[in-house]
Amino acid sequence: MAAVNIWKRLLTLLLTLKCIPEYNCNLKMSFIKVNEKSDFSYHNLPYGVFSTADDPRHRIGVAIGDQILDLSVIKSLFRGAALSHHQDVFDQPNLNAFMGLGYEAWKEARKTLQALLSANETTLRDDVNLRSRAFVHQSSAVMHLPAEIGDYTDFYSSRDHATNVGIMFRGKENALMPNWLRLPVGYHGRASSVVVSKTPIRRPSGQMRPDQTQPPVFGQSKQLDIELEMAFFVGGGNRLGEPIPIEKAHQHIFGMVLMNDWSARDIQAWEYVPLGPFLGKNFGTTISPWVVPMEALLPFTAPNAVQDPVPLPYLCHDDAYTFNINLFVSIKGEEMKEAATVCKSNFKYMYWTMKQQLAHHTVNGCNVRPGDLLASGTISGPDPESFGSMLELSWRGSKNISLGGGETRTFLKDGDEVTITGYCEGNGYRVGFGPCVGTILPALQN
Repeated sequence: MAAVNIWKRLLTLLLTLKCIPEYNCNLKMSFIKVNEKSDFSYHNLPYGVFSTADDPRHRIGVAIGDQILDLSVIKSLFRGAALSHHQDVFDQPNLNAFMGLGYEAWKEARKTLQALLSANETTLRDDVNLRSRAFVHQSSAVMHLPAEIGDYTDFYSSRDHATNVGIMFRGKENALMPNWLRLPVGYHGRASSVVVSKTPIRRPSGQMRPDQTQPPVFGQSKQLDIELEMAFFVGGGNRLGEPIPIEKAHQHIFGMVLMNDWSARDIQAWEYVPLGPFLGKNFGTTISPWVVPMEALLPFTAPNAVQDPVPLPYLCHDDAYTFNINLFVSIKGEEMKEAATVCKSNFKYMYWTMKQQLAHHTVNGCNVRPGDLLASGTISGPDPESFGSMLELSWRGSKNISLGGGETRTFLKDGDEVTITGYCEGNGYRVGFGPCVGTILPALQN
């Protein structure tokens, strides 16, 4: 009798899987209750790495509502062609092995998860013992970096941001460098100092030249800044010497996170010529812990920016691949009771797309690997409230940013807590990222 019931459940699961289209699930509800304002709706199902006090192992989970589904507990339920012989990837302490399985495995995993969590699927819903082992409340979990990040590249792909910074430092007539409209400008960052949300950030010290008539000095940064960014994780990589064509770029992009690429503007201003950012950037970069899969974001595509001049052929694609993601930055000082929102922006303002960034990154034969992180650069829009850095919001420190209650900033103070949030708004649901949070600690004293 027990064997018959097992086969009935398997048949129900297979039928449920069969009825789920690739991008738009017809099963709108899950047996897990989810508030319509939750970042983690049934339409999202982001991946992350967590541990708990009673089980300190780092393990892979999927967020839904206020719960985490522990994939190590249900790994045997991934029985499709792409995953049935690779269930061990859900026993790993990070997402790298799963990412490395490639696009078909990611789609199959998402389809299985949607089926298991749907309201009319009994495998998890009605098995009290399995549910008690498989679900963890998010409040009981400690989140970790979702992947081992081998390499980190930061692009500079917001035209509004690049124009604003160019005007400040070179004047309106020379705001954009000659190459900016021709290719996605970027530089290689420091992977070792990418940290997960809620990790404190120490104010950096370094060499600066505040007075251009005097020699440089050493000290703690007085112009510590935020950068509102997003980033994507590379899934399947490429062999050295073999570029990823733009037509296949989507199949190599696993998912996205929020990012704060902290910046010491006074250190950066003195060091960046001729090779670009160094100590002004590599002291810390914060990302949100949940990786939102691209399949969850596809319903929220927005028209790509009109690119004039038209890029070279290897950078051209016609399909929409920017996304309507609402983004917010808030700051809460040590003496403040509530955080103040200082920026409201949107990922749709980007000039260069992620497909273009990845195609350009690899066009010379550079190999990327599962877990590599590629960031957007500061995301600024056309209006002052959408500027994604304090450098722009204070216009290089020339005006105060009001935080309410008499509090103002030009750059960050010690003790400031910065929170970035973001989500796509659906019909009665959200696809969000969870918060990306960091608090500034004082510089070390020599």
